[in-house]
Amino acid sequence: MLKGKIIKGIGGFYYVEAAGNIYECKARGNFRQQKTTPLAGDNVLFSTFGENNNRIEKIETRKNYLLRPSVANVDLMFIVSSTVCPSVNTYLIDRMIAIAEHKGIESVVVFTKADLDSSYAEYCEIYEKAGYKTIICDNTRGTGANEAAALIKGKTCVLAGNTGVGKSSLLNAIDPSVNAQTGQTSKKLGRGRHTTRQSSLFAVAGGYVADTPGFSSLENGEIIFKEDLPGCFREFRPLLGGCRFASCTHICEKGCAVCEAVKNGDISELRHKSYVQMYNEVKDTQQWKIKKQQP
Repeated sequence: MLKGKIIKGIGGFYYVEAAGNIYECKARGNFRQQKTTPLAGDNVLFSTFGENNNRIEKIETRKNYLLRPSVANVDLMFIVSSTVCPSVNTYLIDRMIAIAEHKGIESVVVFTKADLDSSYAEYCEIYEKAGYKTIICDNTRGTGANEAAALIKGKTCVLAGNTGVGKSSLLNAIDPSVNAQTGQTSKKLGRGRHTTRQSSLFAVAGGYVADTPGFSSLENGEIIFKEDLPGCFREFRPLLGGCRFASCTHICEKGCAVCEAVKNGDISELRHKSYVQMYNEVKDTQQWKIKKQQP
């Protein structure tokens, strides 16, 4: 058996990269019995029985996965926001960061179109203070792409953000061959013969980047319950357990260590506002009523 990484799944066929080659594979029937679907990003063992007669035998344990779009073993999420057209949406950024934290994925916040508006500085301060790396991209001067490329090496990454924020421009600035890779892979993997909602992985800057159209829908299907939400805000963690009441929700209670830190300027008011909005959205959701979703 060979060891490889799934880079695409289409209509029951999975394309596995191993030692620089791509193998078209089917999956063992017992995956269906186990209600497990192989995903792009999965590390697998597969058997080869000749050309186009290969079979995935085992999916190695995933460290995480995202539901929509479906991709496994993500190391790094670039959360891309433009300074204008559309303007910065801190709630969306904070929601995606929280999902990444919940999944054990490191986040980097990228602000694009820096040549059009300098307000990014205040947002960089917010996220750097919360413990996240920020990158400023200005395509007119070519800044930011090299910094992002250095972070991709050796990792499986995704780009998330609203339509129009510059995800494609950033990716092309990092590696201009990505467009060519997309076309070649589409032809090689027969895109058009089947339909799929799964992601593709492309080799970029010494790592992999997921081709994830419509990634602004990241939050769809991803639920963070109220009990887990405080821990998904990195700057809250040192204060959790320091509140007057054990049942503190960190919304507005007296004796809340988090609220006190917001009042003192140690935690961003905008970040706390996002937390409150997310908490109110899930506070009445009961875990036992939610069917656990498997990819």
